[in-house]
Amino acid sequence: MKNSPDSNDGWYLVDNADEVSSPSLLVYPDRIEANIKKAIEIAGSVDNLRPHVKTHKMAEIIKLQMKYGIYKFKCATISETELVARCGAPDILLAMQPVGPNIRRYFKLKEEFKNIKISCIADNEEVIIQLSDMARKTGLETHVWLDINNGMNRTGVIPGEKAARLFKRIVDSPMLVAEGFHVYDGHIHETDISFRQKICDDAFVPVMGLIEELKNEGISPIKIIAGGTPTFPIHSLRKGVECSPGTLILWDGNSRSFSDMEFSYAAVLLSRVISKPGKDLLCLDLGHKAIASEMPQPRIKFLDIDKYTIISHNEEHMVIRTASSDKYKPGYLLYGIPWHICPTVDRYDTVYVINDHKVTGQWNVEARKRKITI
Repeated sequence: MKNSPDSNDGWYLVDNADEVSSPSLLVYPDRIEANIKKAIEIAGSVDNLRPHVKTHKMAEIIKLQMKYGIYKFKCATISETELVARCGAPDILLAMQPVGPNIRRYFKLKEEFKNIKISCIADNEEVIIQLSDMARKTGLETHVWLDINNGMNRTGVIPGEKAARLFKRIVDSPMLVAEGFHVYDGHIHETDISFRQKICDDAFVPVMGLIEELKNEGISPIKIIAGGTPTFPIHSLRKGVECSPGTLILWDGNSRSFSDMEFSYAAVLLSRVISKPGKDLLCLDLGHKAIASEMPQPRIKFLDIDKYTIISHNEEHMVIRTASSDKYKPGYLLYGIPWHICPTVDRYDTVYVINDHKVTGQWNVEARKRKITI
């Protein structure tokens, strides 16, 4: 069943959608590749890019990025790190401070993939000591980035005396190599680019001050990994800074509000009308389990309906009200862009691959598993 779009060119439509169960997530490799090329263009060089894997968690997308020369990646979990290592990328950052059993898992990764540089972050002395102890025990030299809190107040240490002391502790710790600073500023997401840039630049001043302080003590060079998608075009202008955007690879409804970045939607949710419970009401098979639900409504932008209101959202169902409900019969296809793509991808074991309006295969969302083998 193929729908006729009302207000777009129908780039997302699938001719053989009767072969696709719903709800499902569709990905479009040609658009993914266009986003990769645009990211490299903004960064100026693949050397300045360390894209985040958490957005997609798929080997095929990692390999597409490697096809264009990207060789450094950032991950949020041990599972994602293992996936990237199995793809053969030479430089991987685990941007989640390992604690508890994950310290052992981290070193098992390093043992399994000795020819790959796998680094991690730390923001306190206890973990630095544990990393050093385990590095000595295993004989595996470990690269560590100091996690900096420049305003997000989620993880990291505030630039200042304590941060300087911790970085020097990494420098002085046996079997640890102090790489630099990891500076994630996910709290900066203003839509106006001039306002966003000012906030980003102001938040970065203490980081540069800390680097200068350490340089005066003879500790240099200090590398920096900074930002996510919203601040990507700002950090890309800084010399020697690696940028780590993630969302831009698939894009989403929230990111579309950043008009200064011209990336393309490359992932679409496919849903079907399953019931018409009342006047002007459509019930869809697009519940909490099918789309990221941590944000307020609307959590999706339907590409097939001009005007609608989301009435309710439950585990398996979404009910919308639209004056044009008469044209939508049970089984009718609806395509939509999720507001937040990263946790939406995490809802699916596999995604359907769309080329030239046809399903041509499926990709496994391999790293949605909490454990692959390690």
